[in-house]
Amino acid sequence: MAFYNLDGRVIAITGSTGGLGSAVCQALLDKGAKLALFDMDGAAVEAQATALGANTRAWQVNVCSMESIDTAMEEAAAHFGGIDVVIANAGITAFEPLVTGDPKVFERVIDVNLLGVWRTFRAAVGHVQKRQGYLMAISSLAAFSHSPLQASYTSSKAGVWAMCNSIRLELRHTGVGVGSVHPTFFHTPLMDQTFKSAAGSKIWKGNNSGLFKMVALEDVVKSIVKGIENRSDMMFVPKENSFVAHLPRLFRKILEAVEFKDSEVAAMVEAAKPAPAK
Repeated sequence: MAFYNLDGRVIAITGSTGGLGSAVCQALLDKGAKLALFDMDGAAVEAQATALGANTRAWQVNVCSMESIDTAMEEAAAHFGGIDVVIANAGITAFEPLVTGDPKVFERVIDVNLLGVWRTFRAAVGHVQKRQGYLMAISSLAAFSHSPLQASYTSSKAGVWAMCNSIRLELRHTGVGVGSVHPTFFHTPLMDQTFKSAAGSKIWKGNNSGLFKMVALEDVVKSIVKGIENRSDMMFVPKENSFVAHLPRLFRKILEAVEFKDSEVAAMVEAAKPAPAK
């Protein structure tokens, strides 16, 4: 695939004010891109656009609403004269065991992380097809490595991977590329939330070593930018984790034997139980 120059490209990104979103936006601006900033937090995204300057514009967007994302995408295309690239980046997480977890929390994670990506792509596809552009979704290594108490998160990220594979086949003949990004853990406010959770801290133990050692946010951002420039199908951060996608059954056995022993999982489940009512 020929190099896809980002200079002058119009890129729409959801979850633009988050830890990853903010860093990606700055990197894309540095490449000369124009940015349509979509975020649930209206005040934050307006402030972001003001800080980033003239080649950006902000929209308050709820990826759980087809009407909201449709309207924003139409307005962004009208404002910039079209859309070349869309990054479905909005995402949340939760630690909820099957037995005691809140069904609404599970549904919320799926709604944002999986259905939100579909809605974003659906709203964007007509515009992106006109420019034979590129659709990117931020998935996770969790698409292939499935931790306990995170059925909602791992299901959503595996679903995003499968969705991208399917949609890529649908759109390939139109000249549109589709890619999924699969980073391991990196420092963002979302990860801070994970480690503040009693269950999350037990499951991941700080991620300072082992299979899920933290990587630098800058490495994830570089991979995303390079992935767009190469119109890649899949991106892994770090690259050596790509074996997880090709050997999922073997990795599953290693994961269960090394990281998630029965006694440890029992403690994780206990930590995730709701506190007794006072």
